[in-house]
Amino acid sequence: MADGTAQADKKDLFNASHRYARISARKARLVMDLIRGEAVETALTKLRFCQRRASPMISKVVRSALANATQKSGAEAGDLVVWHAVVDEGPTMKRWRPRAQGRAYPRLRRTSHLSVILKAREGEPAGGDSSGGASAESGTKA
Repeated sequence: MADGTAQADKKDLFNASHRYARISARKARLVMDLIRGEAVETALTKLRFCQRRASPMISKVVRSALANATQKSGAEAGDLVVWHAVVDEGPTMKRWRPRAQGRAYPRLRRTSHLSVILKAREGEPAGGDSSGGASAESGTKA
């Protein structure tokens, strides 16, 4: 029975990845941290206005995962959350830069693997929070 629930959970997950992206993992993690746990629409808006070089790469991965979700289950962007977003280090290309007096300095061309998993939202917690927040606000004003 545990396998059945695990498969049911996997059915609600939609993933996409960009492997061997030509950006260092450290720089890409700064952008990935912005969208982790956000709704897909909010994440795409944040990525659109983020000025970092990793933003278009990560935006493309999120849009690909959204397309996978739409294709597989007909889910819409408003129903999905960025559940898992990680940046792993890829292989490092080693290049050499000529320097004075016959020396050579190494240039490390780092790559990374960008992975995003979207998950369907749990039974509308936003509606419950907003109504609870409104009553709490009115209670504090009184």
